[in-house]
Amino acid sequence: MLGVADLPNLDTDLCARLRDAFRTHRYDADGVLELLGPRAHAALGRGEPELASRASRNAGPLGTLIRVFLLGEPAQAGELSAALDPLPLGEAIAGGLLTGSADRLRAALDVRPHADQETSWWVIADLDSGQLGERVPPDHVLGIGQASHSLVRATTRRPVDTLLDLGTGCGVQSLHASRHANGITATDVAPRALALAAATFRLNELDVELLEGEWFTPVARRRFDQIVCNPPFVVGPPKVDYVYRDSGLTGDDASSLLVRQLPAFLNPGGVGQLLASWLHRTGEDWSDRVRSWLPPAGLDAWFVQRDVADPGLYVGTWLRDAGIDPRSAEGKAKAAAWLDWFEANDVEGVGFGFVTFRRTGDVDGEVVCEDLRQAYDDPLGVEAAGWLDRVDWLRAHASAQGLLDARLVVADGVVLERIDEPADEGWHTITRRLHRTNGPGWRHELDELSASLLAGCRGALTLGDLLALLAAAHDQPVDELVGAALPAVRDLIRHGMLLPADGWEPSAPPEPPETAQGAP
Repeated sequence: MLGVADLPNLDTDLCARLRDAFRTHRYDADGVLELLGPRAHAALGRGEPELASRASRNAGPLGTLIRVFLLGEPAQAGELSAALDPLPLGEAIAGGLLTGSADRLRAALDVRPHADQETSWWVIADLDSGQLGERVPPDHVLGIGQASHSLVRATTRRPVDTLLDLGTGCGVQSLHASRHANGITATDVAPRALALAAATFRLNELDVELLEGEWFTPVARRRFDQIVCNPPFVVGPPKVDYVYRDSGLTGDDASSLLVRQLPAFLNPGGVGQLLASWLHRTGEDWSDRVRSWLPPAGLDAWFVQRDVADPGLYVGTWLRDAGIDPRSAEGKAKAAAWLDWFEANDVEGVGFGFVTFRRTGDVDGEVVCEDLRQAYDDPLGVEAAGWLDRVDWLRAHASAQGLLDARLVVADGVVLERIDEPADEGWHTITRRLHRTNGPGWRHELDELSASLLAGCRGALTLGDLLALLAAAHDQPVDELVGAALPAVRDLIRHGMLLPADGWEPSAPPEPPETAQGAP
């Protein structure tokens, strides 16, 4: 076992008293923002605590809670006693919430507000290396990091009955899942993570089933309507320096394992979403690599690549994440071993992104791999849900005639950009680009005929009628025009740029299998 510290004992009674104190003094997302103000709050988000420290001084119990739990500053017993009432200081220390002496008490755990648009929670995790003043232990439980936020924003939020949070860590994905899932199961391999996740759930009065074990072992022969996973996705030599980021598997085998196994634990029609990393190897397309991990059939899969890191940059980033100076002797040795492994395995880069699955049963699935490295702010979860709807609709209109009979409209937020150059008779258009101004900002190059076709997509005529008119107007064979147009139209629908005029008519969900309950 990798645990190196005593597990905290934040029982139900302690969490209830702590919750009362937090509510009394408004130690929540809105209360903290109101006290700090937007400038200090934004600076704190950038890792610059001084403005927040100044704003929280002499600010009563809420200021004390901010300084102790958000900023890692010490406080005197009298201040903390008033801020934590009705939780006695002795119980807070005995439970592992606080440490130190009476005149200089500090937080022993990171306890901070976290919110979405409608709900505010508290998340309990371990202190980071900056707060500890030393390197974190191997079983360190990471708080709300960038990867956690990314997965939160990439997850669909449609109501489901059962949800699995695989590798829950501090429990943040389960908090968000509580908004749309009736029942939540959370697993982790690390006892310390489970202890802190349990405390997070008690503090927020959530009933979550917690199970210990590696990967899918704790839920063998069970299936879920939705699975979310923020796995230990760091790639490289097989090692476990830190449980929250290292799987102990070689290369990108952790991501491969999840892609191969996760679909079997979904109910028919169930959705799985995870963060993943994959190697970019010399002579190999990344999309071919990730496609090779998929089960042979019965699955919609959308791989979205958000970034590709150079091996040197990748190694330096994760060394600093571990609190190791790349310039130190230790840093140089670890970097050399890591880069030697990359070189031996022909690794040119490391891709990172999101994967969305849907189990389709016996229905042939759609597998799409896309590069999405452009900047955009809209949550990917909304786009993922829309992608699944659009794939459903395309499946219901899989035949050429089915698509030709559809009435389509250009979606709101889609514009046509033109680039012209001077010509003898005025301006000559050299580029037509259809641009979706919301969501991921998809772009498609168009020719003159395609632009004319889209201009007619107003829901009045079928696609077949529009193509027939276009063929007649431009003296083109209609069959050739149809053959060229249908693949492009499908791509535009898949990207949410063309929509059915009469709304979505998704195909029927797959029937549950008549064989045994649960996944193998």
